[in-house]
Amino acid sequence: MVKAVQAAKIMVFTGKRKTAIARATVVIPGKGRIYVNSVPLEIYPIELARMKMYEPILVAGKDLINNMDIHVNVRGGGVMGQAEAVRITIARALAAVGGEEVRRKLLEYDRRMLICDPRRTEPKKYGGYSARRKKQKSYR
Repeated sequence: MVKAVQAAKIMVFTGKRKTAIARATVVIPGKGRIYVNSVPLEIYPIELARMKMYEPILVAGKDLINNMDIHVNVRGGGVMGQAEAVRITIARALAAVGGEEVRRKLLEYDRRMLICDPRRTEPKKYGGYSARRKKQKSYR
């Protein structure tokens, strides 16, 4: 007896926040697992970041995630920048799989889930300590 083997569908998504870049590989069919830097999202050590990453799943519905696996690699930036980059990649994956209805739900909840925040840090200039601050003058 020959078994029919179903081919896995693999999709790649990216998201950025400040200097953090997240790359997600979505495998369909899957068992509903989400990994961030090889750590399951359920036991991610920073609770606030974990809640931030869960937002798109809660908005789109948990039944959508049950038949896929998401593996996210994130590099650069700080803890919350990485969390928001992961949030964007997961939201984009769910919008691609779930269709227009899920995309509309995510956009109504928070537009920044699907569209990257364009703000970046301003570079430091000469004659001062930071981007805008200048050295004080002591005369007069």
